[in-house]
Amino acid sequence: MKYRILALAAVFALGACGSDAKPTGGAPASGGPAKLTVWIMDGSITKELLKTFETGYEAAHQGTDLDIQIQAWDGIGERVTAALASTDAPDVIEVGNTQVAQYAASGGVQDLTGKVTDLKGEDWLPGLAQPGNIDGKQYGIPWYAANRVVVYNKDIFAKEGIKAPKTRDEWLNITAKLNKGQNQGIYLTGQTWYALAGFVWDEGGDLAIQEGGKWKGALDTPQALAGMDFYQRLQALGKGPKDADEANPPQHEVFAQGKVAQIIAVPGIASRVLEVEPKMKDKMGFFPIPGKTADKPGTVFTGGSDLIIPVASQRQDQAYEVVKALAGEQFQTELAKAMSFVPNRTSLAGVLAGDEGTAAMATAAANGRATPNTPNWAAVEATSVVKQYMTAVLTGADPAAEAKKVSETITTTLNSK
Repeated sequence: MKYRILALAAVFALGACGSDAKPTGGAPASGGPAKLTVWIMDGSITKELLKTFETGYEAAHQGTDLDIQIQAWDGIGERVTAALASTDAPDVIEVGNTQVAQYAASGGVQDLTGKVTDLKGEDWLPGLAQPGNIDGKQYGIPWYAANRVVVYNKDIFAKEGIKAPKTRDEWLNITAKLNKGQNQGIYLTGQTWYALAGFVWDEGGDLAIQEGGKWKGALDTPQALAGMDFYQRLQALGKGPKDADEANPPQHEVFAQGKVAQIIAVPGIASRVLEVEPKMKDKMGFFPIPGKTADKPGTVFTGGSDLIIPVASQRQDQAYEVVKALAGEQFQTELAKAMSFVPNRTSLAGVLAGDEGTAAMATAAANGRATPNTPNWAAVEATSVVKQYMTAVLTGADPAAEAKKVSETITTTLNSK
Protein backbone atom coordinates (compact mmCIF):
# COMPACT_ATOMS: atom_id res chain seq x y z
CA MET A 1 0.00 0.00 0.00
CA LYS A 2 0.41 1.02 1.41
CA TYR A 3 1.92 2.78 0.35
CA ARG A 4 5.50 0.98 0.03
CA ILE A 5 9.14 1.15 -0.86
CA LEU A 6 11.91 -0.74 -2.60
CA ALA A 7 14.89 0.26 -4.70
CA LEU A 8 15.76 -2.08 -7.55
CA ALA A 9 18.69 -4.41 -7.04
CA ALA A 10 20.14 -7.08 -9.30
CA VAL A 11 20.49 -10.03 -6.96
CA PHE A 12 20.10 -13.80 -6.92
CA ALA A 13 18.65 -15.40 -10.02
CA LEU A 14 15.60 -17.58 -9.43
CA GLY A 15 17.20 -20.45 -11.33
CA ALA A 16 15.27 -23.66 -10.88
CA CYS A 17 12.81 -22.11 -8.41
CA GLY A 18 9.99 -21.84 -10.93
CA SER A 19 6.30 -22.47 -10.47
CA ASP A 20 6.82 -26.24 -10.38
CA ALA A 21 9.84 -26.18 -8.11
CA LYS A 22 9.34 -27.27 -4.52
CA PRO A 23 10.90 -24.90 -2.01
CA THR A 24 13.84 -26.43 -0.25
CA GLY A 25 15.17 -26.10 3.26
CA GLY A 26 14.81 -27.84 6.55
CA ALA A 27 15.82 -27.93 10.17
CA PRO A 28 19.35 -26.87 10.93
CA ALA A 29 22.03 -29.54 10.84
CA SER A 30 22.45 -29.27 14.61
CA GLY A 31 18.98 -30.75 15.07
CA GLY A 32 17.86 -27.73 17.11
CA PRO A 33 14.73 -25.66 16.52
CA ALA A 34 14.32 -24.07 13.10
CA LYS A 35 14.52 -20.34 13.78
CA LEU A 36 12.45 -18.42 11.24
CA THR A 37 12.85 -14.68 10.88
CA VAL A 38 9.69 -12.82 9.85
CA TRP A 39 9.61 -9.12 9.02
CA ILE A 40 6.30 -7.38 9.71
CA MET A 41 5.83 -3.68 9.05
CA ASP A 42 5.05 -1.28 11.85
CA GLY A 43 1.33 -0.58 12.01
CA SER A 44 0.16 -3.78 10.35
CA ILE A 45 -0.80 -5.65 13.50
CA THR A 46 -1.28 -5.15 17.22
CA LYS A 47 1.31 -6.44 19.65
CA GLU A 48 -1.32 -8.60 21.33
CA LEU A 49 -2.42 -10.36 18.14
CA LEU A 50 1.17 -10.80 17.02
CA LYS A 51 2.07 -12.48 20.30
CA THR A 52 -1.02 -14.69 20.11
CA PHE A 53 -0.05 -15.81 16.61
CA GLU A 54 3.55 -16.47 17.59
CA THR A 55 2.61 -18.53 20.64
CA GLY A 56 -0.08 -20.51 18.82
CA TYR A 57 2.07 -21.18 15.79
CA GLU A 58 5.02 -22.45 17.77
CA ALA A 59 2.73 -24.71 19.80
CA ALA A 60 1.28 -26.19 16.60
CA HIS A 61 4.68 -26.50 14.88
CA GLN A 62 7.01 -28.12 17.35
CA GLY A 63 10.64 -27.43 16.53
CA THR A 64 9.92 -23.99 15.05
CA ASP A 65 11.07 -20.80 16.74
CA LEU A 66 9.57 -17.62 15.25
CA ASP A 67 11.64 -14.45 15.43
CA ILE A 68 9.12 -11.78 14.41
CA GLN A 69 10.76 -8.41 13.86
CA ILE A 70 8.82 -5.16 13.45
CA GLN A 71 10.26 -2.95 10.73
CA ALA A 72 9.85 0.82 10.51
CA TRP A 73 8.82 2.19 7.12
CA ASP A 74 11.54 4.81 7.23
CA GLY A 75 14.49 3.42 5.27
CA ILE A 76 12.84 0.07 4.59
CA GLY A 77 13.89 0.11 0.93
CA GLU A 78 17.56 -0.05 1.76
CA ARG A 79 17.05 -2.75 4.40
CA VAL A 80 15.00 -4.99 2.12
CA THR A 81 17.44 -4.54 -0.74
CA ALA A 82 20.32 -5.53 1.53
CA ALA A 83 18.33 -8.50 2.86
CA LEU A 84 17.59 -9.84 -0.61
CA ALA A 85 21.24 -9.53 -1.50
CA SER A 86 22.45 -11.36 1.58
CA THR A 87 23.08 -15.07 2.06
CA ASP A 88 20.99 -15.15 5.22
CA ALA A 89 17.81 -13.26 4.36
CA PRO A 90 14.67 -13.17 6.52
CA ASP A 91 12.42 -16.13 5.77
CA VAL A 92 9.20 -14.14 5.27
CA ILE A 93 8.82 -10.42 4.55
CA GLU A 94 5.69 -8.27 4.47
CA VAL A 95 5.83 -5.92 1.47
CA GLY A 96 3.57 -3.33 -0.10
CA ASN A 97 1.42 -5.00 -2.74
CA THR A 98 2.29 -2.43 -5.40
CA GLN A 99 6.01 -3.09 -4.88
CA VAL A 100 6.07 -6.84 -5.54
CA ALA A 101 7.09 -6.26 -9.16
CA GLN A 102 10.29 -4.57 -8.02
CA TYR A 103 11.13 -7.41 -5.66
CA ALA A 104 10.47 -9.98 -8.37
CA ALA A 105 12.57 -8.06 -10.87
CA SER A 106 15.54 -8.34 -8.53
CA GLY A 107 15.45 -12.12 -8.84
CA GLY A 108 15.45 -12.49 -5.08
CA VAL A 109 11.84 -13.56 -4.52
CA GLN A 110 10.53 -17.12 -4.55
CA ASP A 111 7.94 -17.98 -7.23
CA LEU A 112 4.95 -19.42 -5.37
CA THR A 113 2.69 -20.06 -8.35
CA GLY A 114 2.59 -23.76 -7.56
CA LYS A 115 1.17 -22.97 -4.12
CA VAL A 116 -1.76 -20.81 -5.21
CA THR A 117 -4.28 -23.67 -5.16
CA ASP A 118 -3.14 -24.80 -1.72
CA LEU A 119 -3.55 -21.21 -0.51
CA LYS A 120 -7.13 -21.01 -1.87
CA GLY A 121 -6.10 -18.46 -4.44
CA GLU A 122 -9.41 -18.75 -6.26
CA ASP A 123 -10.94 -16.92 -3.27
CA TRP A 124 -8.48 -14.01 -3.21
CA LEU A 125 -9.66 -10.47 -3.86
CA PRO A 126 -8.74 -9.90 -7.52
CA GLY A 127 -7.52 -6.34 -6.96
CA LEU A 128 -5.28 -7.49 -4.12
CA ALA A 129 -3.92 -10.60 -5.84
CA GLN A 130 -3.12 -8.99 -9.19
CA PRO A 131 -0.16 -6.81 -8.11
CA GLY A 132 1.57 -9.89 -6.73
CA ASN A 133 1.27 -11.69 -10.07
CA ILE A 134 3.98 -10.75 -12.54
CA ASP A 135 4.01 -12.27 -16.02
CA GLY A 136 1.69 -15.05 -14.89
CA LYS A 137 3.73 -15.99 -11.83
CA GLN A 138 2.61 -15.39 -8.24
CA TYR A 139 5.44 -13.91 -6.20
CA GLY A 140 3.38 -12.00 -3.62
CA ILE A 141 0.72 -13.70 -1.50
CA PRO A 142 -2.13 -11.26 -0.68
CA TRP A 143 -2.29 -10.42 3.01
CA TYR A 144 -4.68 -7.48 3.49
CA ALA A 145 -6.05 -4.38 1.80
CA ALA A 146 -6.70 -0.93 3.22
CA ASN A 147 -7.12 2.71 2.39
CA ARG A 148 -7.19 5.80 4.55
CA VAL A 149 -10.10 7.65 6.08
CA VAL A 150 -10.48 10.48 8.57
CA VAL A 151 -10.35 9.26 12.16
CA TYR A 152 -11.91 11.80 14.50
CA ASN A 153 -12.37 12.41 18.21
CA LYS A 154 -16.09 12.16 18.89
CA ASP A 155 -15.89 14.16 22.13
CA ILE A 156 -14.23 17.15 20.46
CA PHE A 157 -16.72 17.07 17.57
CA ALA A 158 -19.70 16.78 19.93
CA LYS A 159 -18.50 19.64 22.14
CA GLU A 160 -18.46 21.95 19.12
CA GLY A 161 -21.72 20.56 17.70
CA ILE A 162 -19.94 19.51 14.51
CA LYS A 163 -20.83 16.63 12.20
CA ALA A 164 -18.73 14.87 9.59
CA PRO A 165 -18.24 17.06 6.49
CA LYS A 166 -19.23 15.99 2.98
CA THR A 167 -17.09 18.35 0.90
CA ARG A 168 -13.58 19.75 1.03
CA ASP A 169 -14.84 23.27 1.73
CA GLU A 170 -16.93 22.00 4.64
CA TRP A 171 -13.90 20.08 5.87
CA LEU A 172 -11.75 23.20 5.96
CA ASN A 173 -14.50 25.15 7.72
CA ILE A 174 -15.14 22.62 10.48
CA THR A 175 -11.42 21.97 10.96
CA ALA A 176 -10.84 25.69 11.47
CA LYS A 177 -13.58 25.74 14.13
CA LEU A 178 -12.04 22.73 15.88
CA ASN A 179 -8.58 24.29 15.87
CA LYS A 180 -8.75 26.36 19.03
CA GLY A 181 -7.43 26.38 22.56
CA GLN A 182 -5.35 23.31 23.31
CA ASN A 183 -7.03 21.30 20.56
CA GLN A 184 -5.67 20.82 17.06
CA GLY A 185 -8.26 20.82 14.28
CA ILE A 186 -6.21 18.15 12.53
CA TYR A 187 -2.84 16.55 13.02
CA LEU A 188 -1.39 16.35 9.52
CA THR A 189 2.36 16.16 9.07
CA GLY A 190 4.11 17.94 6.25
CA GLN A 191 5.15 14.76 4.45
CA THR A 192 1.97 12.67 4.36
CA TRP A 193 2.38 12.23 0.61
CA TYR A 194 -0.40 9.69 0.07
CA ALA A 195 -2.92 12.29 1.28
CA LEU A 196 -1.43 14.81 -1.13
CA ALA A 197 -1.78 12.26 -3.94
CA GLY A 198 -5.51 12.02 -3.27
CA PHE A 199 -5.94 15.78 -3.40
CA VAL A 200 -3.96 15.96 -6.64
CA TRP A 201 -6.13 13.23 -8.18
CA ASP A 202 -9.27 15.03 -7.06
CA GLU A 203 -8.14 18.08 -9.01
CA GLY A 204 -7.65 16.00 -12.16
CA GLY A 205 -3.87 15.85 -11.83
CA ASP A 206 -1.43 13.01 -11.28
CA LEU A 207 1.96 12.26 -9.80
CA ALA A 208 3.33 11.27 -13.20
CA ILE A 209 1.93 10.59 -16.66
CA GLN A 210 3.05 8.49 -19.61
CA GLU A 211 3.62 10.19 -22.95
CA GLY A 212 5.08 8.59 -26.05
CA GLY A 213 6.30 5.55 -24.19
CA LYS A 214 8.10 7.63 -21.55
CA TRP A 215 7.13 8.82 -18.10
CA LYS A 216 6.94 12.44 -17.05
CA GLY A 217 6.65 13.91 -13.56
CA ALA A 218 3.42 15.88 -13.28
CA LEU A 219 3.44 17.67 -9.94
CA ASP A 220 4.02 20.97 -11.74
CA THR A 221 0.68 20.96 -13.58
CA PRO A 222 -1.99 23.47 -12.52
CA GLN A 223 -4.13 20.58 -11.23
CA ALA A 224 -1.36 19.14 -9.09
CA LEU A 225 -0.48 22.58 -7.74
CA ALA A 226 -4.13 23.04 -6.76
CA GLY A 227 -3.92 19.77 -4.84
CA MET A 228 -0.80 20.98 -3.03
CA ASP A 229 -2.51 24.27 -2.22
CA PHE A 230 -5.39 22.44 -0.54
CA TYR A 231 -2.93 20.29 1.40
CA GLN A 232 -1.13 23.41 2.63
CA ARG A 233 -4.37 25.03 3.80
CA LEU A 234 -5.50 21.90 5.62
CA GLN A 235 -2.12 21.19 7.21
CA ALA A 236 -2.01 24.71 8.64
CA LEU A 237 -5.09 23.96 10.78
CA GLY A 238 -3.02 21.97 13.25
CA LYS A 239 0.47 21.67 14.68
CA GLY A 240 1.83 18.78 12.67
CA PRO A 241 5.57 19.07 11.90
CA LYS A 242 6.27 20.31 8.39
CA ASP A 243 9.48 18.34 8.01
CA ALA A 244 8.35 14.83 9.04
CA ASP A 245 5.91 12.12 8.05
CA GLU A 246 3.18 10.46 10.10
CA ALA A 247 5.65 8.08 11.74
CA ASN A 248 7.76 10.85 13.31
CA PRO A 249 6.36 11.00 15.93
CA PRO A 250 3.85 8.16 15.45
CA GLN A 251 0.54 9.90 14.84
CA HIS A 252 -1.44 7.35 16.83
CA GLU A 253 0.52 8.40 19.91
CA VAL A 254 -0.30 12.05 19.26
CA PHE A 255 -3.99 11.29 18.70
CA ALA A 256 -4.13 9.19 21.88
CA GLN A 257 -3.44 12.30 23.96
CA GLY A 258 -7.02 13.42 23.27
CA LYS A 259 -6.22 16.93 22.00
CA VAL A 260 -6.36 16.21 18.27
CA ALA A 261 -9.71 16.38 16.49
CA GLN A 262 -8.72 14.46 13.32
CA ILE A 263 -6.01 12.42 11.67
CA ILE A 264 -5.83 10.74 8.26
CA ALA A 265 -5.12 7.03 8.67
CA VAL A 266 -6.35 3.52 8.03
CA PRO A 267 -9.16 2.59 10.46
CA GLY A 268 -6.95 -0.02 12.08
CA ILE A 269 -4.95 2.74 13.74
CA ALA A 270 -7.68 2.77 16.38
CA SER A 271 -6.15 -0.40 17.85
CA ARG A 272 -2.78 1.31 18.10
CA VAL A 273 -4.39 4.30 19.80
CA LEU A 274 -5.98 2.04 22.41
CA GLU A 275 -2.65 0.41 23.12
CA VAL A 276 -1.43 3.85 24.21
CA GLU A 277 -4.63 5.12 25.83
CA PRO A 278 -7.45 2.63 26.57
CA LYS A 279 -9.69 5.52 27.66
CA MET A 280 -10.06 6.47 23.98
CA LYS A 281 -12.37 3.47 23.50
CA ASP A 282 -15.72 4.57 22.04
CA LYS A 283 -14.32 8.06 21.41
CA MET A 284 -13.12 7.43 17.85
CA GLY A 285 -15.28 7.93 14.78
CA PHE A 286 -14.58 7.56 11.07
CA PHE A 287 -15.65 9.21 7.83
CA PRO A 288 -14.36 9.09 4.24
CA ILE A 289 -11.94 11.81 3.16
CA PRO A 290 -14.29 14.44 1.68
CA GLY A 291 -14.30 15.16 -2.04
CA LYS A 292 -14.73 18.40 -3.93
CA THR A 293 -18.47 17.77 -4.17
CA ALA A 294 -20.87 15.94 -1.89
CA ASP A 295 -21.82 13.29 -4.45
CA LYS A 296 -18.61 11.27 -4.03
CA PRO A 297 -15.79 11.01 -1.48
CA GLY A 298 -12.26 12.18 -2.08
CA THR A 299 -9.89 10.04 -4.08
CA VAL A 300 -7.64 7.83 -1.96
CA PHE A 301 -4.56 5.75 -2.44
CA THR A 302 -5.65 2.11 -2.24
CA GLY A 303 -2.96 -0.24 -1.11
CA GLY A 304 -2.32 -3.34 0.87
CA SER A 305 0.32 -5.83 1.82
CA ASP A 306 1.66 -9.09 0.40
CA LEU A 307 3.90 -11.73 1.91
CA ILE A 308 7.00 -12.88 0.06
CA ILE A 309 9.65 -15.53 0.64
CA PRO A 310 13.19 -14.49 -0.31
CA VAL A 311 15.10 -16.96 -2.48
CA ALA A 312 17.96 -16.59 0.00
CA SER A 313 15.84 -17.93 2.88
CA GLN A 314 17.56 -21.05 4.18
CA ARG A 315 14.30 -22.67 5.29
CA GLN A 316 11.90 -22.45 2.37
CA ASP A 317 9.47 -25.18 3.49
CA GLN A 318 9.01 -23.74 6.96
CA ALA A 319 8.75 -20.21 5.55
CA TYR A 320 5.91 -21.31 3.31
CA GLU A 321 4.03 -22.78 6.28
CA VAL A 322 4.25 -19.41 8.04
CA VAL A 323 2.90 -17.65 4.94
CA LYS A 324 0.10 -20.21 4.71
CA ALA A 325 -0.90 -19.56 8.32
CA LEU A 326 -0.77 -15.76 8.01
CA ALA A 327 -2.80 -15.85 4.78
CA GLY A 328 -5.22 -18.48 6.05
CA GLU A 329 -8.86 -18.05 7.01
CA GLN A 330 -8.38 -18.11 10.78
CA PHE A 331 -5.68 -15.47 10.96
CA GLN A 332 -7.26 -13.37 8.22
CA THR A 333 -10.43 -13.19 10.31
CA GLU A 334 -8.50 -12.23 13.43
CA LEU A 335 -6.41 -9.63 11.60
CA ALA A 336 -9.47 -8.03 9.99
CA LYS A 337 -11.24 -7.72 13.32
CA ALA A 338 -8.19 -6.39 15.15
CA MET A 339 -7.07 -3.87 12.52
CA SER A 340 -10.24 -3.18 10.48
CA PHE A 341 -8.38 -4.29 7.37
CA VAL A 342 -10.10 -5.86 4.37
CA PRO A 343 -9.16 -9.58 4.44
CA ASN A 344 -7.58 -11.25 1.42
CA ARG A 345 -10.56 -13.53 0.64
CA THR A 346 -13.88 -12.66 -0.95
CA SER A 347 -15.60 -15.24 1.27
CA LEU A 348 -14.59 -13.21 4.33
CA ALA A 349 -16.26 -10.01 3.15
CA GLY A 350 -18.85 -10.17 5.93
CA VAL A 351 -16.35 -10.45 8.77
CA LEU A 352 -16.54 -6.75 9.60
CA ALA A 353 -20.19 -6.10 8.82
CA GLY A 354 -21.40 -3.14 10.86
CA ASP A 355 -17.92 -1.86 11.67
CA GLU A 356 -17.89 1.95 11.33
CA GLY A 357 -14.27 2.24 10.28
CA THR A 358 -14.51 -0.45 7.66
CA ALA A 359 -17.72 1.07 6.28
CA ALA A 360 -15.95 4.42 5.84
CA MET A 361 -13.01 2.67 4.21
CA ALA A 362 -15.26 0.74 1.84
CA THR A 363 -17.02 3.95 0.79
CA ALA A 364 -13.70 5.62 0.08
CA ALA A 365 -12.35 2.58 -1.76
CA ALA A 366 -14.95 3.13 -4.48
CA ASN A 367 -12.89 6.14 -5.53
CA GLY A 368 -9.46 4.59 -5.02
CA ARG A 369 -6.34 5.00 -7.15
CA ALA A 370 -2.82 3.59 -7.28
CA THR A 371 0.60 5.10 -7.83
CA PRO A 372 1.99 5.25 -11.41
CA ASN A 373 2.17 1.74 -12.84
CA THR A 374 5.89 1.59 -13.46
CA PRO A 375 8.57 -0.48 -11.72
CA ASN A 376 10.64 2.64 -11.13
CA TRP A 377 8.03 4.34 -8.96
CA ALA A 378 9.56 2.50 -6.00
CA ALA A 379 12.79 4.37 -6.61
CA VAL A 380 10.89 7.68 -6.48
CA GLU A 381 9.49 6.75 -3.07
CA ALA A 382 12.88 5.57 -1.85
CA THR A 383 14.47 8.95 -2.55
CA SER A 384 11.71 10.83 -0.67
CA VAL A 385 11.71 13.60 -3.28
CA VAL A 386 7.96 14.12 -2.98
CA LYS A 387 8.25 14.49 0.78
CA GLN A 388 11.08 16.98 0.37
CA TYR A 389 9.00 18.95 -2.12
CA MET A 390 6.11 19.12 0.32
CA THR A 391 8.30 20.35 3.17
CA ALA A 392 9.87 22.99 0.95
CA VAL A 393 6.46 24.41 -0.02
CA LEU A 394 5.12 24.28 3.54
CA THR A 395 8.14 26.18 4.83
CA GLY A 396 7.82 29.05 2.39
CA ALA A 397 9.42 28.04 -0.92
CA ASP A 398 7.72 28.96 -4.19
CA PRO A 399 5.28 26.12 -5.01
CA ALA A 400 5.63 26.38 -8.79
CA ALA A 401 9.42 26.41 -8.71
CA GLU A 402 9.61 23.48 -6.29
CA ALA A 403 7.02 21.52 -8.28
CA LYS A 404 9.05 22.00 -11.45
CA LYS A 405 12.19 20.69 -9.75
CA VAL A 406 10.53 17.62 -8.24
CA SER A 407 8.76 16.81 -11.52
CA GLU A 408 12.09 16.89 -13.36
CA THR A 409 13.60 14.55 -10.77
CA ILE A 410 10.65 12.17 -11.06
CA THR A 411 10.97 12.19 -14.84
CA THR A 412 14.64 11.25 -14.68
CA THR A 413 14.03 8.50 -12.12
CA LEU A 414 11.09 6.92 -13.91
CA ASN A 415 12.95 6.76 -17.22
CA SER A 416 16.20 5.38 -15.83
CA LYS A 417 17.23 1.89 -16.87
